[in-house]
Amino acid sequence: MSLEPFEEQRESWGTRGGFVLAAVGSAVGLGNLWRFPYELYDHGGGAFLIPYIIAVFVIGVPMLILEFSLGHFTQRAAPDAFARGHKRFEFIGWWTTLLGFVIISFYAVILAYCFSFMSLSIKGILAGGELPWAGEGLEGVKKAEEFFFHTYLGHKEEFALGSIRWNVFWPLVITWVVMYLCIFRGVRLVGKIVWLTVPLPWLMLLILTVRGLTLEGSIQGLAYYLNPTWSELAKATTWRFAFSQAFFSLSLAFGGVMITYASFLHRRSDLNNNAAIIAIADFGTSFVAGLAVFATLGGMAFVTQQAGHPVAVENVAKGGPSLAFVAFPYALAQLPYSAWFSFVFFFALVTLGIDSGFSITESVLASVVDKTGWKRSIVLPVMSVIGLGTGIIYITEGGLNWLWLIGDFIDGTWGLAFLGLAECMVLGWLWKIDLLRRHANDRSDWRLGKWWDYLIRICIPITLCALFVWSLFGDFTKEGGFLRDGVGDWILPNCVGMSIMILVPLVGILVSFAKGRSRGQGWGNALYELPIRGRLWGVISLVLAVVSALVVAILFKMAVDGQSEKTLLWLALPPAIAAVIISNYMVGTRNGSTAKASWFARWAGLLATADIGGFIALSLIYLTEQKDVAEQVVHAQEQLSGISYLILSAVFLLIIGGLAWCFYRALSTSNEKNDTHYPDEVGLEEH
Repeated sequence: MSLEPFEEQRESWGTRGGFVLAAVGSAVGLGNLWRFPYELYDHGGGAFLIPYIIAVFVIGVPMLILEFSLGHFTQRAAPDAFARGHKRFEFIGWWTTLLGFVIISFYAVILAYCFSFMSLSIKGILAGGELPWAGEGLEGVKKAEEFFFHTYLGHKEEFALGSIRWNVFWPLVITWVVMYLCIFRGVRLVGKIVWLTVPLPWLMLLILTVRGLTLEGSIQGLAYYLNPTWSELAKATTWRFAFSQAFFSLSLAFGGVMITYASFLHRRSDLNNNAAIIAIADFGTSFVAGLAVFATLGGMAFVTQQAGHPVAVENVAKGGPSLAFVAFPYALAQLPYSAWFSFVFFFALVTLGIDSGFSITESVLASVVDKTGWKRSIVLPVMSVIGLGTGIIYITEGGLNWLWLIGDFIDGTWGLAFLGLAECMVLGWLWKIDLLRRHANDRSDWRLGKWWDYLIRICIPITLCALFVWSLFGDFTKEGGFLRDGVGDWILPNCVGMSIMILVPLVGILVSFAKGRSRGQGWGNALYELPIRGRLWGVISLVLAVVSALVVAILFKMAVDGQSEKTLLWLALPPAIAAVIISNYMVGTRNGSTAKASWFARWAGLLATADIGGFIALSLIYLTEQKDVAEQVVHAQEQLSGISYLILSAVFLLIIGGLAWCFYRALSTSNEKNDTHYPDEVGLEEH
């Protein structure tokens, strides 16, 4: 049975470069400049790079290729792409799309902050260089905090919303108008806009980095950034934040951004090499942004020390919006021409963030249009108004509390990494993953091996499931409670956040049942009409997987209650491994494509990989339960250690070497076969 990609005339990117820049623009966003540096600083310094590099290159790149292949093969946005594999899995696409809409509802608010501070910087330039938050020493830090939290936001600690901050509302309107103007004409316009909006923040970032590294005392800041604290690797939160940051930064598993963007690619466009280039560019941007931020903070600390009003780096290097709107503005205010550098910084944030913002908006828009057949010119304004209305929640006096809360849940146990786990499980075990691999290889500068199938089907789900169970244990044993406190009362904010995480997939299921445009029979449906083989072995493997799951569940409950049964734990592993081996053999082999593995085998493999992940998580829980792991990272050194210099060298070698290899493969392939990439101006694809 031969399965060909869906062929239909669909709007496409102007050039390969336009697509790559658009995808890089989606990946490289606000999180690279103010979120990644803080996460690295707060979770072990240079040690944090170990889980993050694993997350980006072992999981991120393969999953980028997976999403590119799915979008390019089906030529549809995420919900319809999953539906074309099989109708019952359309909800996965809506799950990721709706979660993307939740993200853009508060992401646009952070962009509004950036527009406001950029405007204030321009006013400072016109006023002779005076910034409204400028101050020296500890009093200057307090003044910067006072300006952002109280003068600008009118922030209240309680979760009651309070009144709307109209000084934030109008920048929020501007944000949605700008995103609308960027995408209202379709992806061809986006492909032109990104040639300006993606290189510009890199130029701004280069200016900030050079300026930061030339400041006296910059090494002190870099020491806080890079000196490793290895004990942080024993914490589930370190790995969870590393994986969540990688998913968030690469636009994986939310919004269906990469699936949607790839659906607009020309039929002969590369997939594998593009994914590698995008991941390396995103990682490099994040790392260099950290150098710029902490070198500048180090210079700030030096200036305050010389002035007799010392402010330590850790006093201002706070997480979330505080780093971008308190710490860095304060540090920049200590420099000559502070208003100009402040403008450069916030202009970089705006151009970084706007690409990510309109990419999420475009993916949600494409999903609705694909489902309903309604015109973009109608859907986009309506969606923008809804997004603006939702964002009003976050611009009230108590809105920042809710912004932090929802952001934490998206990063948390039930957030992006869990959605990535569901995506890999469905595509790896319940679909024909080798079909997507062959599709990617036929068009790419370098080829994937069979190992990629095993990564998507087994290795990545095991890793993400282990992270999920480990994090779930942390939630259940959290001091003060997670959903209920010590006296049994509900913790309302956490209950609301958890409700949203549960509601999003449930709404996705309901939307998937709604009648949409008829697309004909999906390729997955055609496959599942083949004769079934190996039903008995499938049942056997499913029984083994269920037995292992029961053991893991019982031991997890005992661990939450403070009991450890390390001997019983090993009873869970052999049946799970046996089930994975049997199921993988059944799914991965076919008799001339005339038969398919039974559903018993597929679901057994899915459950068994989760069992192995649970086994690994319990092993990590047992290993770390006796260790006294400090809750806070202590940075005792104010100079870069020898290990930090090795980390710095290794990271730059990885970035430069990786990009050089990718571009070499692209050039060599182009020379060997000049018809590998056709200009996208060609109408219908060649058959």
